[in-house]
Amino acid sequence: MRQESFELVEENKPIRDVAYETLKHAIITGKLPAGAHIVETAYAEQLHISRTPLREALRRLEHDGLVAYEVRRGVVVRAFTIEDVEEIFMIRNAMMMLILPSIVERVTEKDLKEMREILADMDIAMAEGDCEAIASFNRAFHSKMEHLTDKNRIVRVIDDQEEYITRFSSITIANIQRRETAHQEHHKIVELLEKRDLEGLRALMAHHLQESKETCLVAVKKHVF
Repeated sequence: MRQESFELVEENKPIRDVAYETLKHAIITGKLPAGAHIVETAYAEQLHISRTPLREALRRLEHDGLVAYEVRRGVVVRAFTIEDVEEIFMIRNAMMMLILPSIVERVTEKDLKEMREILADMDIAMAEGDCEAIASFNRAFHSKMEHLTDKNRIVRVIDDQEEYITRFSSITIANIQRRETAHQEHHKIVELLEKRDLEGLRALMAHHLQESKETCLVAVKKHVF
């Protein structure tokens, strides 16, 4: 299999962390696809690092379930399973429901204005059928909402799961019927936040997140990751 080329993520962090995040990003985005063989010497040379931090990064990726050590093959990128996808959504959705009270309590008029601006941009992308832009605005909307909370540890868990969900967002958004319904729900979410209607928001978000999960699972079953 041809070795993919990618640049080391430039961050002010220990090299083992940067190597880990660089490879993790490559796997999640599909640049390193399922079945790709990671040769330590080749990737250490490409990333301009020694094999020690690379091995530490690979051990962390194995712990994450993103790579596996196979006999006579070495380190291989794992395919996402339906069980993986279900667990990712289960964690993200549960954590999101936990922070709704603090979001309702802390949201400001400025926050609502910014969320409406994101939705206005998404309105245009929806009209043009631009799936890539829709995915970007969708993530921006949910990220804005999530980060209204002061529950920073929970948000870190949500962000970790969202990294994986990004991997499937393009095929999910390709579902025209669901993306139109979801977009309508986004506008309703802002209305409920403005009213500080926690119970209404809980009911809508429970439905919104569950539908997102089910739509993604149906799409993932038709694709190989």
